[in-house]
Amino acid sequence: MTVAEETEVTLAVGQHKELPAVPDDASGRRPEQEMHAILEIGVRSRPGPQHTGAPAPGTGPALAEVLIVDTSRSMLHPAAKLHAAKDATAAAVRMLPDGTAFAVLSGRFDATLVHPGPGRPVLAVAGPAEREAAERAVRILDADGGTALGTWLDLARRLLKDHPAPVKHVLLLTDGRNEHDHRAAMALDTALDACEGRFVCDAWGIGDDWDAELLLRITRRLHGRAHAVRAESELTSAYEELMAGLLGTAVPELRIRLTPTPGTVIRQVKQVVPAEQDLPAVPAGSGGRAVEYVTRAWGDEVRHFQVVLTADPAGRETDEDLQLAAVEVVLPGFGRPVRLPAPQPVLVRWTDNPRDASRQHPGVRRHERYQQAGAAVARAYRAWLRGPDGSAMADRALTQALALADELGDAQLRDALRRIEATPGTGRIRPGLKDVDWQHLILSSALTTPPARTTGGGAYRAGAGDASGTPGDGSGVPADGAPAARGAAPGSPRRAADGRPGNGGEGPPDGDGNVRPGPGLPAPRADGADGPAGDEAAVPPGLPAPPTAGAPANPGAATPAPLGTDARVSPGSGVPVRSGAVGRVSPEAGGSAPPGVGVPVRPGGGAPAPHTPDDFLPPEADDRPSPESEDPPPPEAESPVPAGTGVAPSVLPGGPGAPEGSRAPAVPALPVRADGLVECPGCRWLGPAESVYCGGACGRRLREMSE
Repeated sequence: MTVAEETEVTLAVGQHKELPAVPDDASGRRPEQEMHAILEIGVRSRPGPQHTGAPAPGTGPALAEVLIVDTSRSMLHPAAKLHAAKDATAAAVRMLPDGTAFAVLSGRFDATLVHPGPGRPVLAVAGPAEREAAERAVRILDADGGTALGTWLDLARRLLKDHPAPVKHVLLLTDGRNEHDHRAAMALDTALDACEGRFVCDAWGIGDDWDAELLLRITRRLHGRAHAVRAESELTSAYEELMAGLLGTAVPELRIRLTPTPGTVIRQVKQVVPAEQDLPAVPAGSGGRAVEYVTRAWGDEVRHFQVVLTADPAGRETDEDLQLAAVEVVLPGFGRPVRLPAPQPVLVRWTDNPRDASRQHPGVRRHERYQQAGAAVARAYRAWLRGPDGSAMADRALTQALALADELGDAQLRDALRRIEATPGTGRIRPGLKDVDWQHLILSSALTTPPARTTGGGAYRAGAGDASGTPGDGSGVPADGAPAARGAAPGSPRRAADGRPGNGGEGPPDGDGNVRPGPGLPAPRADGADGPAGDEAAVPPGLPAPPTAGAPANPGAATPAPLGTDARVSPGSGVPVRSGAVGRVSPEAGGSAPPGVGVPVRPGGGAPAPHTPDDFLPPEADDRPSPESEDPPPPEAESPVPAGTGVAPSVLPGGPGAPEGSRAPAVPALPVRADGLVECPGCRWLGPAESVYCGGACGRRLREMSE
């Protein structure tokens, strides 16, 4: 297996630029404001020579693989789990191309090197004889002892630490919980600290007693993905699919480089699609203010990242586009030609208009909804563990999660939720559930998807019921028909992008052979306004940005000032020229388009889904009591209906006394102020009159959705 030689990386920035230039607070200071931006980064390998299974001359193997098999005593109850683990591991070994470094470990209280054998602290090299020997060693595995995952991961780290392969991967399978961590030679937390950044780990659950939170804890630290199979017979095909994705890895690592302008502070950078994951920060090699955030093991796929910046509006001009940071994608020390995207800016426009300042980018709002859905699933599970005393609370939390899945238009999450719903539309927990049913749901609720792409015209829409009502979310949704992302769960409907935005010309390769496009900011917007196309909706991958009147046919032919220097975008052209104002972008061509009509789009159109997130309060950050210590709250605390709405808890969907399949009651219309805004009765947030949901702290619904 070799890493693809014809690879292109794309970058799109989506944001709402306006932030309030707030007046001085009581202390005489202006509080800093947060700017949230969504970065869509895609990787696509161009058609090239077929992989022959051998490394390219002089390059060495691209993959080093460690397969960890749980051989604790519980794998024998039933024995089908151990048989399935052997079959799947043998199938994965058979798929390894010649020259691939690999090892197989057996995990109990400690870890044992099954192949190439105990006492050999080196990796085997795949070939016909080695693959056959490894399979024989796997077939004679037996099960005994307990589970201590930290020792398993630490042995994998020691085997991989000195290997030169650019992609180092661990595939871990377990049927249980980390019950013997206290007896282990290395605790799991210590092992994760030592392993972070050393390799990527995908973790799988099998059987009826694995722990979803444990798998997520491991994979979020080690940049992998958590999966599980419902039936033992599914494991072999799942392993084969995952290995096929690994063997198609396009690049082993990409880094997001942020260079903030003076006065801007980077607060957070995290992955939000296909799952939430914090990113480690490392100093940029170029020095200065730049910081890099590491992402690993990219196949042909698209991922989304959320960037949070803060800046002080004091002394800044209003109603002009100012640059807060420059965003680049870099590929350190790869040694093969990769086409990298041009740097792009994250902008801000300080405004005194509360309507403009209240808007939120749909991609940011979408991620908040996923966080609320995950928290609702966690509350439902904790309430279910309390038995009959928690059934009403569990039903309400399930109803909220279903409503959020409908709003997001996420079919995978909706289907997972309906597996535990008694009857579609009721929002009631199905009798006879097992704990493992909830573990599968917790894993499903940790996956996120971009909004679906509409057909024709390259238009994109946010998820159903998006609060902004804008037709595009600037998140650069992957194109239809693209190959599945690396490591996607079998049967997952999510696909990776196969389109690429135009780069406006091609620049010379850098020292690593990476080719960057010609200089220039993103292509001009179709509406003639200045700023990057991602301001309201990013230019879809693979579709050229429509030119504006008078704009050059090839924006890349211009020679603008580089990002991070004094730059002004000339009106209507999208091409920066030198200017004396640091980071300023001219607003003469007009500001951002106003938000849409606020009518949510339902998947497939027609009647709305049977659930709506009516007036559910968002989860509190500390709402995580353990099942053993959680006391039933008083009845009034269980009601998700805010005071003053006039809605009785008994008529909520699935609530006491509600008919089967009932819909939530109508929400009273809020009065529209003279300035065209509405005020949330819960948190006093001000927003556009067409807002369906509050964009402030409470997140409640403000008005009825259009049918």
